[in-house]
Amino acid sequence: MNNQSKFTLSPDRFFGPDPRQKEIAQHLYNRVAGLPLVCPHGHVDPRMFADPDYSFGSPADLLIIPDHYVFRMLYSQGVPLEALGVPRRDSGPVESDHRKIWQTFADHFYLFRGTPTGIWLAQELTEVFGITEKLNSASAMRIYDQIADCLTRPEFRPRALFERFKIEVLATTDAAADPLRHHQAIRASGWSGRVVPTFRPDAVVNLDAPGWHQNIEALSEASGIEVNSYRALIAALENRRAFFKQMGATATDHAALTPATGELSTAETEAIFSRALKGQATAEDAARFTGHMLMEMARMSIEDGLVMQLHPGSFRNHNPEVFARHGLDKGADIPIQTEFTRNLKPLLDKYGRDPRLTLILFTLDETTYSRELAPLAGHYPALRLGPPWWFHDSLNGMARYFDQVIETAGLYNTAGFNDDTRAFPSIPARHDVWRRAASNWLAGLVVRGIVDLEDAEEMAFDAAYGLAKKAYRL
Repeated sequence: MNNQSKFTLSPDRFFGPDPRQKEIAQHLYNRVAGLPLVCPHGHVDPRMFADPDYSFGSPADLLIIPDHYVFRMLYSQGVPLEALGVPRRDSGPVESDHRKIWQTFADHFYLFRGTPTGIWLAQELTEVFGITEKLNSASAMRIYDQIADCLTRPEFRPRALFERFKIEVLATTDAAADPLRHHQAIRASGWSGRVVPTFRPDAVVNLDAPGWHQNIEALSEASGIEVNSYRALIAALENRRAFFKQMGATATDHAALTPATGELSTAETEAIFSRALKGQATAEDAARFTGHMLMEMARMSIEDGLVMQLHPGSFRNHNPEVFARHGLDKGADIPIQTEFTRNLKPLLDKYGRDPRLTLILFTLDETTYSRELAPLAGHYPALRLGPPWWFHDSLNGMARYFDQVIETAGLYNTAGFNDDTRAFPSIPARHDVWRRAASNWLAGLVVRGIVDLEDAEEMAFDAAYGLAKKAYRL
């Protein structure tokens, strides 16, 4: 037992090697490390908070099977998703022995060395579950048993962890037609935790979305408006936005292949929507309609006050075999080159100067940071920049973001941090990486005399907490 390798998390991890910078970074981090967590965008399932006795299931249920950050790495090394228990669309056989799934994961845990997922998992295992030895083939079952034991205890129920993590507010992401029953149950339970929905209409406004016709039927049922025309679609969306806002939503979320925007005439929108209902819409129809609907979403946000988020630039389901066998969100979404300056101009021409609109932009194309996004956000009152997203939600990604964005846009034209995760127990680790990265960057500014310590302390607070609350109106 004495030969077991131990997890070691250095208290000054992620800080630069210069002694003076490290000292200042530690000081700044200590001031913000204990602040409440504001989680304004993510994909945690609200079901877990609706039921006070909700169980995460097994360690594999919690940490492997639903997490594409985890299983995409193993898949890249030849491990079939079936071996990790990832469900198949045809209900075909997958590994059901969760101990075996965990052993496979542990056998390959070395693959995560130096990656953000490895950083998150190490902190999650040590600080949430009290694991002290490194996860590997030999320790796999001991660690499995320790986590499994934790998951049987009341203090590891989702509501208890929510309070232990000091989460002030957590936003989920919900389809336009979602009846929000779990959010209603949370409210009705009297629990004090603040969990709010986010309105995501992609499934009905992107004509090429999988199952679009069924999604339109669901929207009709949820809104009580038969969506048989473009005009009816707009009425139904406005109806649902009002309901989401009533349920506590402060934001909307929109994914598109590109950030292209452009306003169509009423005749054009009705004609395209009519073709879509008949199954005759073309790829060009879908692209133009999405661009028009982004304009409409901005218009609605000005009217109802919901903050608008735009996440473009992901080639979804790049691996057709994985999509056919396992469906959406299985680790095969790949970034594409993205252009904002021309694509967003129609929307910004009409709404970019309106202080009632907050449009938070995200990108998977880092080449746009200093060339386009920072100059745009540094000019238009309606724009804010979201934090490094998805593949760039990492220590190095954050450093690049600070270096390329802030000197042009300024810190206060950004939206702070959001964890954008489905993996609920990883939320504290993700925020901790951001707070350490921000402290290290700010310490560098202090050492070089760009800002003084007093200003850096205020900036650290805002980066960790204040900016997200303000940007998302929480």
